Amino acid sequence: MIPTPDLSHLNSKDFRNIYEPAEDTFLLLDALEQDQDELRALHPSICLELGSGSGCVTTFLGSLLKPSLAYMVTTDINPHAAVATVATGKKNGISIDTVETSLVQGLLPRMRHSIDVLCFNPPYAVTPSSEIAGNGIEVSWAGGIDGREVIDATLPFVKELLSEKGIFYLLLVSDNKPDEVVSLLQVEGFNAHICLQRLAGREKQLIVKVTRRT
Repeated sequence: MIPTPDLSHLNSKDFRNIYEPAEDTFLLLDALEQDQDELRALHPSICLELGSGSGCVTTFLGSLLKPSLAYMVTTDINPHAAVATVATGKKNGISIDTVETSLVQGLLPRMRHSIDVLCFNPPYAVTPSSEIAGNGIEVSWAGGIDGREVIDATLPFVKELLSEKGIFYLLLVSDNKPDEVVSLLQVEGFNAHICLQRLAGREKQLIVKVTRRT
């Protein structure tokens, strides 16, 4: 069992500015751990997390892949999250580079078809569209109509980012109409299926696993 990353360097003040790991985070960690043999056999060169928050997911993935020399990189528009991600990696012996940007902005074309493991715990809460804009903690949860606006804006870039052998892990909740998201990805030529799901209170959380169709 891979231990959950040590976050003792972060405190309540930090979590006023960044997303604190919760049930959705741990579901994503469980999906990665469930696939650990497959991920290690992949020998990934570049792993990318969109919207890294505390850095918990990428740090966990880096620990899972050890002693891999995979390049771990994250993005987050929140400057507090960028700092926290690097610090979490350092606390747990994982080197992480972070780009302070909105999701994939600035990554293409340089990283085109280069990402072997892509992780995204998106802002999925149903909110007014106006709440999406910004660069503070609210961008970690505000998902707009059906909680899908940020998700739908990001999906077209998956085909550009994912390598031929790449795997994409996307967290969704039932409000996001996950079956519709899976169908959209399949229409775009991907294999996509729900690989793990769990109830968190009354909210169903799911992980969609996506690979290129061969």
